Amino acid sequence: MFKNIIKTVTIIFLLMSVVTGCEQKQDARRSGQLAEQLAEQLTEKSTDQAAGRVSPKNRPIKGIIVAVGDSLTAGLGVDENLAYPSLIEKRLAADGHFFKVVNAGISGETSSGTLSRINWVISSLKPDMVILVTGANDGLRGIDSKLLKQNLDQIIAILKKNHIRIILGGMKMLPNLGPGYVKEFERVYPEMADKHHIPLIPFFLKGVAGEVKLNQPDGIHPTAQGYTVIVDHIYPYVLEAVLKLQS
Repeated sequence: MFKNIIKTVTIIFLLMSVVTGCEQKQDARRSGQLAEQLAEQLTEKSTDQAAGRVSPKNRPIKGIIVAVGDSLTAGLGVDENLAYPSLIEKRLAADGHFFKVVNAGISGETSSGTLSRINWVISSLKPDMVILVTGANDGLRGIDSKLLKQNLDQIIAILKKNHIRIILGGMKMLPNLGPGYVKEFERVYPEMADKHHIPLIPFFLKGVAGEVKLNQPDGIHPTAQGYTVIVDHIYPYVLEAVLKLQS
């Protein structure tokens, strides 16, 4: 019983940090650098290929996956190479699937923020697939779940219109917000997945939320080990989508 209470409290702090742990200046720089980083990486690969320098470590990429979300995607508090998008790229490559996975996470972002920049993500990063994990900040701020639903609906519709494959990451909300709100919030994700016929990761933080050893010393943010657990959990969904994308 006490263990469950501790886990509940830790989950509360973990989710609250999606808002309170934001570094706005870092986020602004990050948003502007995403396209430049990808362009440089793709240019380097094209140059190597043209010069006949394609090694096992530098295989031609088969597509671009963009991870869109908040601080849980950005990897607040850990090196970007240890956040889940980078780990997913490495796991795919180890299995022979050479995709570039771009970390397009912005700390503190709500689903409204994601909607406002989704066209930029599409035009600048040109993804073949998007892993969409957003909405935790909507819930923490008590934003009407109808707005979350509306935003996700529009985001997914825009991505589908551009023929981009989507994986939707589900989130859970704090019990102290009331059972009615929690129920409405959490059912948004399966409803959107069903409506748009896209794969759903029921709870993105499964196995990490509430686990003290998988979070940083502040007891809030996932450690590098925490992100490996997240990747172990979500990788089957990503791999299945990648295989379908290549078929």
